[in-house]
Amino acid sequence: MTKKNSVFIATSIDGYIADKNGGIDWLHSIPNPEKDDMGYMEFIENIDALVMGRKTFETVCGFEIDWPYTKPVFVLSNSLKEIPEKYLGKVFLINGPLVEVLKQIHSKGHGRLYIDGGTTIQQFLKEDLIDEMIITSIPIILGGGAPLFSKIPKELAFELIKSTVFLGQITQNHFRRKRK
Repeated sequence: MTKKNSVFIATSIDGYIADKNGGIDWLHSIPNPEKDDMGYMEFIENIDALVMGRKTFETVCGFEIDWPYTKPVFVLSNSLKEIPEKYLGKVFLINGPLVEVLKQIHSKGHGRLYIDGGTTIQQFLKEDLIDEMIITSIPIILGGGAPLFSKIPKELAFELIKSTVFLGQITQNHFRRKRK
């Protein structure tokens, strides 16, 4: 089984994934009349499951749309005690040290994981558990909000694999972790 932890996320050019009020409307600040998904569907097709934090799960639940994922979703949470009934069989609560969480998920046959949510991504980076990041930069400065990155105990080297410009203004960089 191939094991890979991947991030696919958008940020403001000052590095925030949500504004000061937790909002993400700014993600649509560049007109996208053709509804270009900027590689998202191709990315999703190549993962086995998603790992997200409680805040991200609650944000997705608040979108007032049908559940958008066909792959299993594992929600990392120490405070959430149960999954709402309409998500049973699609969403699974999980907690503990990340290495143990990964062992549990891998034992279910899910090796290629989409790691989503600011705090969750930060926790995986602190433990050097991210193998690739696809970061899409929206040309807006939010001046505060939820940052993508936080302090980590050591430098992590990544190499740029690919850079793409969408809609003439949105830059997407695909990085792979350089391991010795």
